[in-house]
Amino acid sequence: MSPMRIANILNLGIKELRGLARDPILLVLVAYSFTLSIYTAATAMPETLNRAAIAIVDEDHSPVSSRIVTALYPPFFVPPKLITQAEMDARMDAGLDTFALDIPPNFQRDLLAGKSPTIQLNVDATRSAQAFTGGGYVQAIVSAEVTEFLNRYRGTTKVPVDLALRARFNPELNKGWFGAISNIISSITMLAIVLTGAALIREREHGTIEHLLVMPVTPLEIMISKIWSMGLVVLIASSVALVVVVQGLLNIPIAGSLLLFMLGTALMLFATTSLGIFLATIAGSMPQFGLLLMLVLLPLQVLSGTMTPRESMPDVIQYLMLAAPNTHFVMLAQAVLFRGAGLGVVWPQLLALILIGTVLFALALRRFRQFLR
Repeated sequence: MSPMRIANILNLGIKELRGLARDPILLVLVAYSFTLSIYTAATAMPETLNRAAIAIVDEDHSPVSSRIVTALYPPFFVPPKLITQAEMDARMDAGLDTFALDIPPNFQRDLLAGKSPTIQLNVDATRSAQAFTGGGYVQAIVSAEVTEFLNRYRGTTKVPVDLALRARFNPELNKGWFGAISNIISSITMLAIVLTGAALIREREHGTIEHLLVMPVTPLEIMISKIWSMGLVVLIASSVALVVVVQGLLNIPIAGSLLLFMLGTALMLFATTSLGIFLATIAGSMPQFGLLLMLVLLPLQVLSGTMTPRESMPDVIQYLMLAAPNTHFVMLAQAVLFRGAGLGVVWPQLLALILIGTVLFALALRRFRQFLR
């Protein structure tokens, strides 16, 4: 490529960056996607029970019931509120309590007599994130306190097989680690398509595409300039998000090489920015482009393995999604950032991104040339 063509690509790319700088909506979208969106994805839905609202009807007022009340404490639950039985249904209807535990009269006396008294646990199942796991927490805590009271000590049941559980790569089993990284992957895919597509549609709506056609530039130079400029914005934003938000603010460790991840991100951006240009040549306006994005982004995000493992999907979906660039990018990102994989492990994903990106670039360039006629 001649120096003249390189200068054209550089200058056109700088023009795209200036155009983006004058678009406050897109700037806010980029800033939000790589800051607040990542933070909320990591902290908004904890995997373990966290500060669940619980109320207790203590009709026994015995030492064992007091043990149960004091055993339900933060961070799993808020400090339990002691209520009467008449208040229980009203508080549940008002949404004040997720759990309401009713300890019946003579509970301790029946325990000491060898009987099996029943404790009633009411659960507000509309709060599904806490309801599914909270019932098991309450049952385990109550059973432990009752057993300790009856045995006069906290004992453990001996079993013939000992299961040694070791959690690899995420020893705290913290869902926030997975949520933050997955959100970065999703934001890279979304913004790469949105920014390049919006840049092309902006040219059409402002009438500047006709100006470019009378200049000594080729469709290839115009397309490459949009790809490198918008890809550079996403690449810088994602790297800053990894260092500042993920490692700094959320204190999530990164196991592998950031440079290797950035290499995979650059190849991913090459493919997705080409896809963005291809979609923009199909759409006639920004509203149409937005509708088209809904049809494309949702399957890409849901079926790529970002949200659920690919192994749990039907075989036909697994094979079909191998043609999508973010399927390979998810595999690469999780291997590098979670498991510390090196180039010897992720080279198939890098090669797949190069091949898919080349195909998408060729299709987008062909469509772009037709679009300019």
